[in-house]
Amino acid sequence: MKVNYKYAGPSRCTQVQGQTTLGLSPDLSRDEKVSFCGRLKHPLVFRDAMLMLREIVISDQSIKTKERPEYFAWLEQEIERRVKAHEQYAPHVRESLKKEMDACDLDLLRQNEEIKKLLDIQKNLQRQIDQYDAWKDYYKIERDFWKFIKDRDYSLWFVLDPVITVHKDQVSFEAFSIDESVYGCLSIGMEEFDLLQKPQLGTTNIDFSAKLEKEMQRFRSYTDVTLSINPEGFTIDNELVPEYVEKKIDLPETWIKGFNQVSSAAALTGLELELSPSDMFDICAFLRKHKEKKSPRYMKWILEPQKRVQIVFEPFGSVLTLNAVYNGSQKREEKIWGRRRWLVIEKLIPLAKAFYVRLLGFGMPQFIRADMGVMQMTVGFSSWSSNDWVKGTAFNLMAGFTGKGCYEDVYQLLKKERCLSMQEISDLLSNRKSDKIKSGIGMLFRRGEGYFDLLNNKVRFRHLCNTPIPEELYQVTEMELEVNAYSKLTFDNMSVRYTREKEFVFSTAYREGKGLSTHTELVIDQDGQITKLDCSCQKFKRGERNLSDPCAHILALYVASYKLLKLKNLEYDKEYKINDIMEMLL
Repeated sequence: MKVNYKYAGPSRCTQVQGQTTLGLSPDLSRDEKVSFCGRLKHPLVFRDAMLMLREIVISDQSIKTKERPEYFAWLEQEIERRVKAHEQYAPHVRESLKKEMDACDLDLLRQNEEIKKLLDIQKNLQRQIDQYDAWKDYYKIERDFWKFIKDRDYSLWFVLDPVITVHKDQVSFEAFSIDESVYGCLSIGMEEFDLLQKPQLGTTNIDFSAKLEKEMQRFRSYTDVTLSINPEGFTIDNELVPEYVEKKIDLPETWIKGFNQVSSAAALTGLELELSPSDMFDICAFLRKHKEKKSPRYMKWILEPQKRVQIVFEPFGSVLTLNAVYNGSQKREEKIWGRRRWLVIEKLIPLAKAFYVRLLGFGMPQFIRADMGVMQMTVGFSSWSSNDWVKGTAFNLMAGFTGKGCYEDVYQLLKKERCLSMQEISDLLSNRKSDKIKSGIGMLFRRGEGYFDLLNNKVRFRHLCNTPIPEELYQVTEMELEVNAYSKLTFDNMSVRYTREKEFVFSTAYREGKGLSTHTELVIDQDGQITKLDCSCQKFKRGERNLSDPCAHILALYVASYKLLKLKNLEYDKEYKINDIMEMLL
């Protein structure tokens, strides 16, 4: 998707008579002209939070292409073996071929001489033509320009500027990493600012360069900092307004989809643990001191009711016992991959009062919220170091965000109110069905026109891009169509069993035609998290075999079973058919 950014000038930090102004230049190509000016009460907290957000923007832990020394060693041995075989078994053939090749070489040499003469004539003609070509140095200038950008300002090389939204109650900064695996959102309450003018609500991109980062690093406790978002730009030392700064980039489709899918994942229910800053420091310290060189590379969280949380780091087998106590009612274990990305939290450890870790289950993303008082930092990690957000159709379906629903009504309502909870949206759209409202909210997320505020459990209005997202990036996918088709067949052979471990076991069989059927099973605990899953279809067997890569059968069964998790008075280990369940509900 091609996007053009236009700034009145670069963002800059100025100091006049002991007053520091952090001037952020907004994107002028947007319809909403956002403006804000307020004096920060805690500039150091803001500094470290923004520097961490920049680390998220430029972080890239994607798997790099490895060399293949074993292959090239084998290739050299194979070449040597074949040469020896040729010398041993075909000496006469080689002699005759050499004579023929020598004759061909002489003939080829004569022809090459003629071709060379013709090429010289062609080059002379082309040289005369190039003297009158206005574009003769274009590609060289373009290469020099991008090299200059990469060397001088690394942020422009990545061109993934943060998104800032001015709400009625807070100012939020959102960022998404280059490798599309880490999402960050800094929320600053309005009580953190001494407002110097009335804010203009809206969303815009901000020019956040490497130079501005260095200026922010100079903030100290005695620095009086004013945050200013000015559409008119900022003057330079000679009091002349700089020329417009324009960025023309081609955003990857997966980057846009991933950014939007974070909200669908954040809307899912999960298990939340409260960690102290010392707990988070112990985790980061272990990751700093130990660098794994072989698989498996994960940390396993062992949660036992009313006991301290334990983390097993593989492949070392080391056990770290935290001060945090798990208050759940059921023992569980959670494995987390891509753990080194957690080091991005380090900057906030001295500033945070507590960290809240939300686990969504095996093979699912994790969210960490750092409580810094009037500032809150929410960080979302995909299942693995590689990008899993783009498989986010599963997140849409699991959260109930399928189809378009009453998207237009939801859009107009949130554009007016800016921030509402899902219950408030349902109350204000009481003339609409609940499933249509939920689908409309999901379509709002997919179009990049809103995001889910994990801190307040609310939907906030926000335009991710300055132009509408192409339809192919948010239209109904093949997976959704398959799930809708299977959902109509789910209840035909569905059964429920309640175990003594207080888990629900849902199973069903989908008839595929020609006498074939697909057997699907889900095990969901009291917290609504999937602990086990299985399907006999080929897609699931060929994939990761977990919730990060589900098939349509599993998603259809999950959508149907989620509505039955509130069943009560079920006998242990007794299998209930769908007719029995309907009689109980009636």
